[in-house]
Amino acid sequence: MNSITAIIADDEPLLRHHLDKSLSEVWPDLEIVATCGDGKQALEKIVQYTPDIVFLDIRMPELDGMAVAKQLVQLEQQPLVVFVTAFDQYAINAFEQNALDYLLKPINEERLEHCCQKLQQHLHAKSNKQAPDINHLLAQISQLTPKQQQYLRWIKAAQGDDIHLISTNDVLYFKAEEKYVSIYTDESEYLIRTPIKELLQQLDPDLFWKIHRSTVVRVAAIDKVTKDFTGRMYVKMAGHKLAVSRAQQGLFKGM
Repeated sequence: MNSITAIIADDEPLLRHHLDKSLSEVWPDLEIVATCGDGKQALEKIVQYTPDIVFLDIRMPELDGMAVAKQLVQLEQQPLVVFVTAFDQYAINAFEQNALDYLLKPINEERLEHCCQKLQQHLHAKSNKQAPDINHLLAQISQLTPKQQQYLRWIKAAQGDDIHLISTNDVLYFKAEEKYVSIYTDESEYLIRTPIKELLQQLDPDLFWKIHRSTVVRVAAIDKVTKDFTGRMYVKMAGHKLAVSRAQQGLFKGM
């Protein structure tokens, strides 16, 4: 019997690693034949390996997940698609009936186990039922994607008497400090008055994670995650060491 194969496509290396590691724990027999960092590479690997399953991030450079899924319809042997997304639960309900399954970021292990069980049942059933209608699913998702344009790209922040325009791509992390929130970059530190809770609602959840009640980090800036002898977890980035609350350690489970 041939093994079940899968491809993971996500532009964040940390998230690719996390999903790969978690899948190896909840579905040891699943063979990950490739991991990809953009949609163009994902499509090439799908054509090359003809996997049974593709874990497909909706937002990626080159080709986004929606564009990749649309092209999969043209393949003679279509893989089962599991969308990986930062859409909230309410938004997911609008199209979940038309996808085989979906995973919300950050990925919960119990939810991943449920997803894998659903995939296995579908693959083992070998019924004549048609696969979920990808075109219908994409039409549903396209109604939700304008929300993505509302996320902050630039932040006005103070440094002394000067006002600076900071790109969110340059941010390492945000830290709440009494009445202010400090913005840390590679080069300097800035201040804004926006409460951290309000700020978090304006940041792309694909790119920024809350690791502590007072700390939000840019995921791509993380160098590594460590634990001390007490089990306390820390994120390290560009010379900074930031504590991860116990409640948020699940973000890095299995890494």
